[in-house]
Amino acid sequence: MKGVSALFAPDMPAPATPTRMPIAVYTLGAAVFALGTSEFMLSGLLPEIARDMDVSIPQAGLLISAFAIGMVVGAPLLAVATLRLPRRTTLIALISVFGLGQVAGALAPSYEILFASRVISALACAGFWAVGAAVAIAMVDLGQRARAMAVMIGGLSVANVLGVPAGAFLGEHLGWRSAFWAVGVSSAIALVGVITLIPRIPLPEQKPQLRRELAIYKDRAVWLQIALIALAAGGVFCAFSYLAPLLTDVAGLGSGWVPWVLGLFGVGALIGTAVGGRIADAHLFGVMFSGIAASTVFLGAFALFADSAVAAVALSFLLGFSAFYTAPALNARMFNVAGAAPTLAGATTTAAFNLGNTGGPWLGGTVIDAGFGFRSPAWAGAAMTVTALGTAYAALRVQRARSGASRKVTGHLVESSADVAVEQARS
Repeated sequence: MKGVSALFAPDMPAPATPTRMPIAVYTLGAAVFALGTSEFMLSGLLPEIARDMDVSIPQAGLLISAFAIGMVVGAPLLAVATLRLPRRTTLIALISVFGLGQVAGALAPSYEILFASRVISALACAGFWAVGAAVAIAMVDLGQRARAMAVMIGGLSVANVLGVPAGAFLGEHLGWRSAFWAVGVSSAIALVGVITLIPRIPLPEQKPQLRRELAIYKDRAVWLQIALIALAAGGVFCAFSYLAPLLTDVAGLGSGWVPWVLGLFGVGALIGTAVGGRIADAHLFGVMFSGIAASTVFLGAFALFADSAVAAVALSFLLGFSAFYTAPALNARMFNVAGAAPTLAGATTTAAFNLGNTGGPWLGGTVIDAGFGFRSPAWAGAAMTVTALGTAYAALRVQRARSGASRKVTGHLVESSADVAVEQARS
């Protein structure tokens, strides 16, 4: 029990009086709602897009892959490209380009143009995430980082609860293009919010230098955090990406249940984000270990009890909760280990999550194609989260080693100062 209580010991002193979260952080969360809706809504629009564009559903599915790859590549590239630009101006430009990408998608006369619009939108989305996260961190105290990240991630959770089902509804009744128009309108509203509510964030007196920013990648703690994020996210989305066939073919639910269960996953994600964001600032490693361990248990339970409709529905909610309960801590930890380059830290976090969101579904599809059935992605996802737990343990050991070394140096300096004081007193 001593080890467990040590994990939940405060990682940093809590502020004496908690300060209110700036309205600008909530503005960024609202913008993320539009970004997240666009990122995930295509899963409910693929048949209509394939039919209208005269392509196969797998070809239409490449639009999802294009967006994910654009996020992985675009986050660090745009972080570097905009390093010396004013943060507020960069956010305005990126949300504008993202909105124009939605308009281009809504008007696209061909599959190729739609594909290009998704890539452009993904690049702008990745850049906004990276810069927006750095801006949110800059506007709050050290002890509020996870809460600020929880607000931004909350926008993504609300997108899963409301935006994605709304996009599917619009696509079914007004055509898939209407969903793109709706996200375009949401982007315009977010643009107004950014212009009016985001303050000017002054650049540091010492101008950012690319070489110094890239130096964070020499730190093994950064690479451990990248691996931890990718494995934790990938494990959940390995199973979540194939939740629909698991519900219908294994649990025996009708296809009409699928949107509701997906929405229930989103509700769990929203609650998990709120709870994790409240706890994570004081207990980063405690939240990471407990959340990833819970996801591992829920994934294993999914594989074992998926033939029970009640169990499958309940576990969908619980998996959404555990995955997003962990997310604020995963984000905040990256800013802690890569604090010397906050914009690149945000970009690296975005890329790591999308590596998981790309690699997890790929692994899930691979085990299904190998003939292991629709339960197998849950087992594969659990294997990824177990590996994530091992990575978290390695990260904790690095953290403790550095804390121990820091205490030794501090103690040596104190002892040296005391010796000097004694000598001065004697003389």
